[in-house]
Amino acid sequence: MYYQRMKISQDYYLIVDLEATCSDDGSIQRRRMEIIEIGAVMLNAKTLAVEAEYQRFIRPILHPQLTDFCRSLTSISQADVDLASPFPDVLKDFQSWFYPFGSYLFSSWGDYDKAQFEQDCLLHGVGYPFPGGHLNIKKAFSDKRGLKKKLGMTGALAEIGLELEGTHHRGIDDARNIARIVQFVLSL
Repeated sequence: MYYQRMKISQDYYLIVDLEATCSDDGSIQRRRMEIIEIGAVMLNAKTLAVEAEYQRFIRPILHPQLTDFCRSLTSISQADVDLASPFPDVLKDFQSWFYPFGSYLFSSWGDYDKAQFEQDCLLHGVGYPFPGGHLNIKKAFSDKRGLKKKLGMTGALAEIGLELEGTHHRGIDDARNIARIVQFVLSL
């Protein structure tokens, strides 16, 4: 079931992980969160090789000052976002990175990343960049493993005997780890 769901007609999995402004005290509501990092891996669907990676920070506009909680959770510094470009510019750069790959399936661990992209595109008045479908790898993984409870990314890594590499809650590191999960499952 998982293999069938993961077997795609596209040539690549565009695996994306986002980090966003956040708080632990309710000062930033979910609908007011903004992307502050895009991490992405382009995984060849046939060879399962990582062919390219993308990472950029983004300067938020609604809550330009990161909370202590956000900085601690993500390890993203205030300087990282202060020196970054705004969302529309980074999105244009991101699109110029992934468009040449042609046939890809936007994929992420859960539906959060898709919803956050939709929210930020609406906020900034720019078009949503993924015209095809979206693969919720978290759901597909849980279905394949017969798990009633959907695991977080670190739980899924542990489930298949892999260790977390890099820093959890950093977009590029999480995208790399998600790609490793896809590689492991599809290589069975």
